[in-house]
Amino acid sequence: MTALHPNGVNHLALSTRDMKGQLEFWCDVLGLPLKALYWMHGVDGTYHGFVELAPDSYVAFVQHPDNAKDVELGVTHAGGPGEPVTAGTMQHVAFNVDTFEDLMALRDRIRDRGVQVFGPIDHGFIQSIYFAGPEGLALEVACGSAIPVEQWVDPEVQDLCGISTAELEALKQPAEFARPAEPVPQPASDTGMPRLMPEDHYDMVMNLPDQVVWDRMSETTPPVAAD
Repeated sequence: MTALHPNGVNHLALSTRDMKGQLEFWCDVLGLPLKALYWMHGVDGTYHGFVELAPDSYVAFVQHPDNAKDVELGVTHAGGPGEPVTAGTMQHVAFNVDTFEDLMALRDRIRDRGVQVFGPIDHGFIQSIYFAGPEGLALEVACGSAIPVEQWVDPEVQDLCGISTAELEALKQPAEFARPAEPVPQPASDTGMPRLMPEDHYDMVMNLPDQVVWDRMSETTPPVAAD
C-alpha cells in the first residue's frame, strides 16, 4: 500500500498589500508565469493571485483590505533565513530547482533584475541561494533531494527536543492509515488542538456537514469565459 501523506505544496499563500508589486517580482525576477488573478472565493473585497512553480504547485497571494502594512522584524517577519520570528509564522521559504547549474542560472537571473543574492552555500544535502522579496519576505532557492536520515539526525538536537529513541523511530516511519468504509466524523471541539479560525462562530462553522460546505461554498466558474 502506498503511504498516504501530502506529496508536495499545491500552493503557498502569502499575504500582501501590493498584488501588482508581488506579481511583478515573482513573474519577472523569478520567471514564474501568472495563472490566476480573481476575487477570492467567499472573502469580501479580497484578491487572489497564483503564479506557477509547476502544473501542480503554485505560489499564491492574498490581498485583503485589512492586511496590516507594518513589518516588525522578529515578530511578523524573520528578516533573514536564520533570524527569530513569532512561532507559527513563516521563517523563510525555499523553492526547488533540479540541478546546481539551474541554481546558478537562476541566481544570475535574479541579480540581472537588480536583486542582491547571497550564496551559493553547500549544506550537504542541499545547495542554496538566499535573497529578499517584496514586503519583507525571506526567500531561498535550493537543489537537492533524498535526505539520508541516518546522517542528518543529530543525537544532541534530538535530546534537546525531548524526542526519545522510540519517538524518533515513529517520526521516521509514520503509522499507516487504512481509510474506513464510512467517513470519519468531525471530532469534538478541543481547545488544545490547532484551530482553523478565530473563536467567533467556530463551532458552528466547523460542525457544518461536509456536503453542506461543498454545496454552499464551492465556486467553480472562471471569471472569464473560455474561448
